[in-house]
Amino acid sequence: MPGIDQVLAQAMGIPGVLGAGLIDWTSGLTLGTAGQAPNGDHDAAAADTAEVVQAVARNATFDTAGATAPALEDLIITAAGSYHLIRFVHTAFDSQTYLYLWLDRAQANLAVARIRLRELAAGLVAS
Repeated sequence: MPGIDQVLAQAMGIPGVLGAGLIDWTSGLTLGTAGQAPNGDHDAAAADTAEVVQAVARNATFDTAGATAPALEDLIITAAGSYHLIRFVHTAFDSQTYLYLWLDRAQANLAVARIRLRELAAGLVAS
């Protein structure tokens, strides 16, 4: 089973990925990073994306799955020239982490990135 560093290394192999991280969304702290970060600062990117995640997670509008499944799977933010993809890591215990990818919009295939990130999150949970 892959560990954090291995998962992030595999994430860097996804076409168009500029950088990746595993982030605790309650604190906004990085648990691991790879590659580049927006504005060259992984810690700032972690804090900024954690604020977005917190805003979405505490909003009942997005909780449509009910008690049968985890409410949120991923978030996609599009910007000029890039995508920001956030995948929640759901575990048996109350994990509040997510995998974050920063992608070059001209090089990335968003559908492929979502599928691969879902697989990486599942592998991280199994480890």
